Amino acid sequence: MYEIDKFDLGIVNLLLEDGRMSASEIARRLGNISERAVRYRIERMIEEDAVQVSAVVHPEAFGMVIKADVLMEVESDRIREVAQKMTEYENVTYVACAIGETDVSIQVVARDTDEIYRFVTEVVGKVPGVRRTTTSIVPVVLKDVYQWRVPEHIISDSIQE
Repeated sequence: MYEIDKFDLGIVNLLLEDGRMSASEIARRLGNISERAVRYRIERMIEEDAVQVSAVVHPEAFGMVIKADVLMEVESDRIREVAQKMTEYENVTYVACAIGETDVSIQVVARDTDEIYRFVTEVVGKVPGVRRTTTSIVPVVLKDVYQWRVPEHIISDSIQE
């Protein structure tokens, strides 16, 4: 488990604002930390798999303006296999296995609702092991995974530089 302190938290929050922000700009905005220490901390968080700095694609910019959540009930011995199969489709942005009423959950992007319908009925519904699907069109997303912030209450009291 990665122990995060107030400097790491500040670095992460600034990188969430702008993943291309320079170490010198981060150090300037945080204060009381050197550019070198910021670079070291970023490298350490990346090496420890605590953060990943990458581009975030917005499907809407490419005409994929409809999002849908598809919940699947799957034969118990095929859950992982079905989930893995879902990762192969370009219009699937999220795949997870679940515990509860549904077994696999995916998010699908498309140009229109007809495309969603065809994908769910002609592709997802025909994957071996899929028993049933429930689809919900998602008109508004208020917070996405790349907008998640590290809760301040978990920061470590120790400060390293």
